[in-house]
Amino acid sequence: MERALIDLTCWLTAPIASQKWYSPDLMTEKNAKPLASEITAIGQLADMLDEGLLLTNTDGVVLSANQVAAKLFESDIVSKSIFDVIGDKRFGRAFHKTALRRAVLEIPYRSNDGSIEREFKLRIKRLGDGPIALLFLDLTRQKNLETVRRDFVANVSHELRSPLTSLAGFVETMLSGEVSDPEMRTRFLKIMDEEAKRMSRLVDDLLSLSRVEVEEHIVPETALQIVELVQSVKRSLEGQADRKKMRIMLRQDECGVVLSSAIIAGNQDEITEVFVNLIENAIKYGFENSDIIVSIYNDGQGMVKIDVINEGEGVEEQHLTRLTERFYRVDKARSRQIGGTGLGLAIVKHIVNRHRGTLTIESKPNQTTKFSVNFPLLPSVRFS
Repeated sequence: MERALIDLTCWLTAPIASQKWYSPDLMTEKNAKPLASEITAIGQLADMLDEGLLLTNTDGVVLSANQVAAKLFESDIVSKSIFDVIGDKRFGRAFHKTALRRAVLEIPYRSNDGSIEREFKLRIKRLGDGPIALLFLDLTRQKNLETVRRDFVANVSHELRSPLTSLAGFVETMLSGEVSDPEMRTRFLKIMDEEAKRMSRLVDDLLSLSRVEVEEHIVPETALQIVELVQSVKRSLEGQADRKKMRIMLRQDECGVVLSSAIIAGNQDEITEVFVNLIENAIKYGFENSDIIVSIYNDGQGMVKIDVINEGEGVEEQHLTRLTERFYRVDKARSRQIGGTGLGLAIVKHIVNRHRGTLTIESKPNQTTKFSVNFPLLPSVRFS
């Protein structure tokens, strides 16, 4: 594919190279008009490429850039020295060798103010006796995905290894016959049961996350009554709340209008999982003897908004943007202690994205935390 792109570049620029367009001294009145027309057409074709394309003279001065290249570097680089744009020494050596052969290398790019960091696969080729073509394949997303994948595998391995090591240790101890005390055997078996359940929760969440990610581009079409669903989740979790002497309060909207009929397009199991996760988190991290407020209302812009608010330890601001990352925990020990896998909010985010909704998080340490979910209402929705 990349070879085809550089060959296409050569074909596109062949008329220019043959006219030595990079040398204005050779331009004549006779060839100026048709050459200008060719350059315009070639520029339009170059803008159709998905890759960044630059043409420079042999001194490295940028003669032209297609739209992708201009966007990649987020600056007007025409007439600038390419060496001022790309400071990598390997690039300089490769550029000066292109009179003899093609060059292919991967290089990092960082803007002068440090706000842009990218990685490119760069192909360099001299076009006959004419300009030098530089074709940039942006590898940034690919590299980021590789990093995410490596981190994910490492995290999963770590999360599974811990309970497996614990289980193996207890099994070995019990098989050795060293544990004869019935109470100790019972205590060991309870710990083993907890570790097995912890692994089961992790595997279930991994499967759920994988399924949602695969289907994220598919928008659900089934009509779903959101208020009834939230009421059902509330009833199912009231037992957990009671054990911490907490109440789950379902509130009407800010205008005092109860939304008895708010219809969205959604997958019932997935939307249920969203609110089970959010309300369970509110219970786990909320103060005893406090209320969890669940508000459902129309935002007036074709969306139904559901807020889940609790009073508890809260989260400091620097953690908020990372809460939906896989395996990210503010307090890892506390999360494991209360049965968290570190995947719940990541699952919530992907489900909300699949339903073309939004998720926002607000929190103040030792005060309140609010999770807000917005879903598009079906056009036929009526409020009563």
